[in-house]
Amino acid sequence: MPVTPPPAPVPGLPVLAGLCSIPQATAPGLSVDATVARLKRLHGTARAAHGTLVSRLTAEPQYELKMLYSHHAWLLADLVAAIRSRVGEMREPPLGLDDPLDPALQLALDEVRHAPDGTHLCAGLYTVLLPALDEACAALHADAHPLADAPTRHLLRHARLDLADLLASGQQAAAALAAVDAPEATWLEALRTTLAAAHGLDGTAEDAPDTPAPRFSATPRAFDPVPQRDARFPDPYNMAVNAEAFIYDTSFPPEPKLLMLAYKRLREIDVPEMMASIIVETPGKPWGYVRDMTRQLWDEARHAMMGEVLFAELGVDWPALVKVNFTWSLGLNTQIDALDRHAVLYFIEQGLMPRHGKRYEWEIAQAAGSPLAATFQDYDWADEVLHARIGKQWYVGAMPSQQEALRAGDRAWSRVLMDWGAWKRDGFTNHDNWWPALYADACRRLGWTHDPRVAAFDTSYAEQRADLKSVSHSG
Repeated sequence: MPVTPPPAPVPGLPVLAGLCSIPQATAPGLSVDATVARLKRLHGTARAAHGTLVSRLTAEPQYELKMLYSHHAWLLADLVAAIRSRVGEMREPPLGLDDPLDPALQLALDEVRHAPDGTHLCAGLYTVLLPALDEACAALHADAHPLADAPTRHLLRHARLDLADLLASGQQAAAALAAVDAPEATWLEALRTTLAAAHGLDGTAEDAPDTPAPRFSATPRAFDPVPQRDARFPDPYNMAVNAEAFIYDTSFPPEPKLLMLAYKRLREIDVPEMMASIIVETPGKPWGYVRDMTRQLWDEARHAMMGEVLFAELGVDWPALVKVNFTWSLGLNTQIDALDRHAVLYFIEQGLMPRHGKRYEWEIAQAAGSPLAATFQDYDWADEVLHARIGKQWYVGAMPSQQEALRAGDRAWSRVLMDWGAWKRDGFTNHDNWWPALYADACRRLGWTHDPRVAAFDTSYAEQRADLKSVSHSG
């Protein structure tokens, strides 16, 4: 039989899988050792920036900065994970990713971490440190061999997409803060000089000036577990309105429950405040733990913003009408240790999985005819399933059994919520019931029929926790 010759090459097909041209591939590029050395400095910087954002989130009063820090911490945690994975592929067991950094680079990272306020933190992080990280990523992408080191270039290209978004919003925040109270220009210049003294963030610069003396890092800033809030949260100890008791009461109509859903979501600002304390006060964990916990922290921040947006759609002036408290994060952060906090978090997550939990809230949003609320509750539900998995992996795995993990969470939460009355006795709040005014405002604007029974709702958290379990009998 005649042999069919192979088809002729098709002109114009991409060579080298579209990575580069043959001439571009003939340059030798960086060695594995040189690439790994630079990746480790990128890793150390991203990891330090992540730790800075998480450690400052709780005590940062500005709501928008809490949300920004949560998002950016997640982006940086993901970048750290990607670099760790890539270094592990490059003949690097043990990875050495926890080895000390160049002293000048470490000083620059410490100066930002110990900045005295949000103004200096944002200026140092978003106008000096992270732009240098982005430039180092761009330089390594340019220097890495396009064929031999295609995986590193892939990592860096995608990292720079996230860094571009991070820098855009971060520099907007830095500019807004500087317009109110400018950061010290001499400190920012010293920070740039410190990076230069490290031969640049990636260590490739030939010349290096002398390292400046420490400024802010000379007096290290301890983690502050006490949550702070801005002026939109004027009564943060108020626990007068038990949202769960209203939402789970099937005799109430679905429309006003939208207000309670928005409140519950916005109130989740306290979960990032609490989770930050777990991450900070549980050092030495695998990066998979840090990444997953930061993902959950970011998800909870998203949930708070969902509440903010739902209130906006409903036309609610929430700072004027809603008293969003911080008692949960305050109590957990100051009364029990990090492991017990994680126990409470896991206990609550498990309580959200049954039929009366997140699915029920999604059904309420549908019944109320709110496509936006339904979308938010749909994703809130999906996120909580993920969070239950994270808790099972990283918390239950360290306990004798799942049942003991749940019992530990129940006991810890009971201890924390016993102080409801103390805040009133000590003059922190009167626990004023803000629900009737919120409901009346919504009825006027949205055309709802005013239901006297709904308006009369007056169940607080004095005797019930958010899972509707009796406080006095929950220990």
